[in-house]
Amino acid sequence: MKETDREAVATAVQRVAGMLQRPDQLEKVEQYRRREARKKASVEARLKAAIQSQLDGVRTGLSQLHTALSDVQDIQRSLADVSKDWRQSINTIESLRDVKDAVVRHSQLAAAVENLKNIFSVPEIVRETQDLIEQGELLQAHRKLMDLECSRDGLMYEQYRMDSGNARDMTLIHSYFGSTQGLSDELAKQLWVVLQRSLVTVRRDPTLLVSVVRIIEREEKIDRRILDRKKQTGFIPPGRPKNWKEKMFAILERTVTTRIEGTQADTRESDRMWLVRHLEIIRKCVLDDLIVTRNLMVQCFPPRYQIFRSLLNVYHQALSTRMQELASEDLEANEIVSLLTWVLNTYTSAEMMGNAELAPEVDVGVLEPLLSPNVVSELLDTYMSTLTSNIIAWLRKALETDKKDWVKETEPEADQDGYYQTTLPAIVFQMFEQNLQVAAQISEDLKTKVLVLCLQQMNSFLSRYKEEVQLYREEHLRKRQHPHCYVQYMIALINNCQTLKESIVSLKRKYLQHDTEEGVSLSQPSVDGLLDAIAEEGCSSLLEEIFLDLERMIAEAHRRVVQEYLRAVLQKRISFRSAEERKEGAERMGREAEQLRFLFCKLASGFGEEMDGHCDTIVAVAEVIKLTDPSLLYLEVSTLVSKYPDIRDDHIGALLAVRGDASRDMKQTIIETLEQGPAQASPDYVPIFRDIAVPSLNVAKLLK
Repeated sequence: MKETDREAVATAVQRVAGMLQRPDQLEKVEQYRRREARKKASVEARLKAAIQSQLDGVRTGLSQLHTALSDVQDIQRSLADVSKDWRQSINTIESLRDVKDAVVRHSQLAAAVENLKNIFSVPEIVRETQDLIEQGELLQAHRKLMDLECSRDGLMYEQYRMDSGNARDMTLIHSYFGSTQGLSDELAKQLWVVLQRSLVTVRRDPTLLVSVVRIIEREEKIDRRILDRKKQTGFIPPGRPKNWKEKMFAILERTVTTRIEGTQADTRESDRMWLVRHLEIIRKCVLDDLIVTRNLMVQCFPPRYQIFRSLLNVYHQALSTRMQELASEDLEANEIVSLLTWVLNTYTSAEMMGNAELAPEVDVGVLEPLLSPNVVSELLDTYMSTLTSNIIAWLRKALETDKKDWVKETEPEADQDGYYQTTLPAIVFQMFEQNLQVAAQISEDLKTKVLVLCLQQMNSFLSRYKEEVQLYREEHLRKRQHPHCYVQYMIALINNCQTLKESIVSLKRKYLQHDTEEGVSLSQPSVDGLLDAIAEEGCSSLLEEIFLDLERMIAEAHRRVVQEYLRAVLQKRISFRSAEERKEGAERMGREAEQLRFLFCKLASGFGEEMDGHCDTIVAVAEVIKLTDPSLLYLEVSTLVSKYPDIRDDHIGALLAVRGDASRDMKQTIIETLEQGPAQASPDYVPIFRDIAVPSLNVAKLLK
């Protein structure tokens, strides 16, 4: 206490010191004293109240302890009395065993009496139940069926309890209720029919579907109750458990499988697009069914059934099975594309499982693939193999078609800029474009593989294309008059090379990702090199054609110049009056012939060719004009005619007229003599006088 008092005094001193720190605070000492007195009185009052409350609680607790002690003592005395009475009644309990057996028999008889009404009314209930099933009143029919089964099961259970080894009585009861199992089976058939048509029923009469589900729920509860009793008693009625819930899901699964398989309306023989139609029908049916299930059927089933999730799994498994069956068939390339596009893209797209009406219950990210990776890989390998064969055949056919155009009598078509071209580049790259578009629908990897395949086959195709262009050139050189539009088509073939090169660049830019472009480009043969080689050979062929045409032009010019020269002579553009003039004229013709020969030989030397002797014709005519002895004129003219069989009478007459010294009789004699034995031309003779026209000089005119 002393320590406490000292602490209290110290605290008070400190508090007073805090209050009286300034001189003006001394005036408030009395005020401070009254305030502290009030606080003290308040604290003392609270302390007294707290102590009084504690004392009251202690007093109440002591009173309750005394009461509890008294109660415990009373209970001890009562337990002692009970123990004494129990020891005295053991013998009495043993003497009541007969009473217990009598109670059991009484309960059995009471159960029999209670079921007498149902037992005698079994035939009538069976008929009513059968009528209700036929009328479609399934809930009422099931209620009566439950009554029948309850009566049968109750009697059989009581018989089992009394004498489980008495098979005769059990058989008697079972045979009396024999129609019950038939009614159960008949009702089950009706339930399964409704479930098979559940997607239609839920739209037209959802209460019927609800009734079916309620019946199945009842049977499930009965099954559970009977199985629980079996664990205790070992008894189970005939036909139990029915497991109608499991059968319900089995029916739904079989219905879905049959529905999907039944969507194939056509075969490849009847319709080339059979698979596309089949897959589209499947898509529409499955999507519609799942939407109906989500919006309507879930309202007819208990939530714990998770009917939408269950049917979603059933549809997915049925689709997977059907896709496996289709994949195992001998599909064509376009059918493989249709199947893979549907499996890999359409199935998870907004057109089917990704549809907004199925969200969020359906998450396409967690759906298992319809086809295993191995099956997809096998289909892709088959597709690539078939596509390779098809591309080879298509390219071969395109080239054969293009070759037929090369020999046409009409010029090739021109593009918008006026450049000649054939349809080959457009056909080839339209085919490539179509296959790449199809591959892009399946996957990026397949698209790249198809592009690589196209480039590889393009390389092989260009090698053959080059060979065909060479053969085309060689055939033309053997017979240069054919084809008629050789130059135009050769130009078109050269232009094709540039078009093909540009198309390849366009394909790569459009269908090849940037990160794979370099690797793919390096792995391809040099297509550009082949195209350049074909174009160079085509240009060389055109140059060769130009040079050959120049050779023909020089030879033709040579012949035409000589013809014009002779025409001028024979049409009397030159006239001689004396032997001296004839000599000078003949020598001049000889010199001019040599000049012409030199000129054309010079032109022909650039092509490595030699000119034929057209200028010799001028020399031969000059010799006839130069002849001084008229008696030898016939012999000279005969020599001229033998060398140039195409010379005619009018040519001879004109030539003799140019000399100016031949009499009319001599002219007539020479002409008539030469007409009696015309010379025969050699096969390689090139006519030169045939196209020279001179004034007609007949004998009648000459004689006048």
